[in-house]
Amino acid sequence: MQQLETLTREARALANGEVLPGSPEAEVARQLQICNACRYCEGFCAVFPAMTRRLSFNAADVHYLANLCHNCGACLHACQYAPPHEFAVNVPQAMAKVRLQTYTDFAWPSALGQLYQRNGLTLSLATAGALAFFMMLTLWLKDTLWRVPASADFYGIFPHNLLVSLFAPVFLLAVLALSLGLRRFWREVTPGRDYEAPVIAAVQGGAALEATHDVLRLKYLDGGHGEGCHNEDDAWTKKRRVFHHATFYGFMLCFAATSVATLYHYLFGWVAPYDLPSLPKILGAVGGVLLLIGTAGLYWLNLRRHPQHGDAAQKPMDRGFIALLFFTSLTGLGLWGARGTAFMPATLALHLGFVMALFLTLPYGKFAHGFFRSAALLKWAIEKRLPSKLKVGDE
Repeated sequence: MQQLETLTREARALANGEVLPGSPEAEVARQLQICNACRYCEGFCAVFPAMTRRLSFNAADVHYLANLCHNCGACLHACQYAPPHEFAVNVPQAMAKVRLQTYTDFAWPSALGQLYQRNGLTLSLATAGALAFFMMLTLWLKDTLWRVPASADFYGIFPHNLLVSLFAPVFLLAVLALSLGLRRFWREVTPGRDYEAPVIAAVQGGAALEATHDVLRLKYLDGGHGEGCHNEDDAWTKKRRVFHHATFYGFMLCFAATSVATLYHYLFGWVAPYDLPSLPKILGAVGGVLLLIGTAGLYWLNLRRHPQHGDAAQKPMDRGFIALLFFTSLTGLGLWGARGTAFMPATLALHLGFVMALFLTLPYGKFAHGFFRSAALLKWAIEKRLPSKLKVGDE
C-alpha cells in the first residue's frame, strides 16, 4: 500500500512538472538554489543569467538549463562551494547527468530512449564491424572482394539502387526520430500560456539569428572570458573549442559533399566517384581532413578530462560517437587512395559499414546533444527579450 502511494505521488509530481526527490533534476535544482544566492558566475555563460530569471526550478526549467550548459568547467573551478565543500556544488557534472536524462525521456520512439545508456564505444564499433563484414561477405561470395574493379565506379561494386534502398530509410528514420524528440523537448521548455504568441513572434526573428550565431561560433566554449574552457585541470584552454569546430564543420562539409554529389547524379547524370577539382571532391577532402583532426583531438581531450567535469557514465557514448565519425572519415579518405586497386571493394565495404552504423545510432547517441543545445540557445535568445515583469515566477 505504501509503495502504491509513493508511485501515485511520483506520478502526480511528474504530471505537474515537479522534480522528484533524489532525481538528477532535484540535485540540479538544489545546486541552482545555492548558485542563485551567490551569483559569482553570472558572467560565465548563458546558464547563470537564465537561472536568475527564476525563483524556483521545475522539471522543465532544469531540462532547459541543463541543455544550455556547454560543460566548459569554468564555474566548477571558480566555485567556493565545490567539492570537498559540504554544499558539493558541481554544476557541470549535475547538468551532464540531467542532459542524458532528457535525451532518454524525449527520445522517439520512447521505448528506444534507453539506447542512449547503451550506445557505447564497443557497441558502435561492433555495429560498424558487423555491417562491414556482411558487405564483405557478399563481395566474397561473388568473388569480387579482392578483384581489381573493371573501373573506378563505386556502383560497379554495389549497385546505386541497392545503396539507396539501404541508406535512405536509415537516414530518414534518423531525421524523423531526432525531429520528434526535439519537438517533445521544445514543447516542454518553451513558454506556456503566460507568453502570448504575438510576443514570441515579435522577438523570434532576432532571437533566431542570435541563436544561430551562438551555435555556429560555439560561443559558450570560451569560458566566459574568451580564453577558452577547462579540460584536465584549472588551466584555460581553447583546444576543446578548436576541435569541436573542426569536427562540426568537417561533418557539415562532408554532408555538403554528399548532397552535391546527389544533385550531380540525379540532375546531370554524373556518376560517382568524382575527381579534383570537382566540388564534391573538394568538399569531401577538406571535410574529411577536418573531421579526422577534430575527432582525434576530442578523443584525446576526453581521455584527459577532469573526472568532476562531467558524467563518467556517458564517456562510452561520447567515445563511441567520436570513433564512428573518425573511422567514417578515415575510410572515406582511404577509399580515395584505394581507387582502381584490389583494395577498393573491401575499403568501400568498410566505409559503408561505418556510415551505416553512424546513421543507425545518430538518434540515440551523442549527436543529439547538438540539437537539444541549439534549441536551448534559441529558448534563451527568446527569453531574454521578454518583458522584465516575466523574469520571475513559474511559466
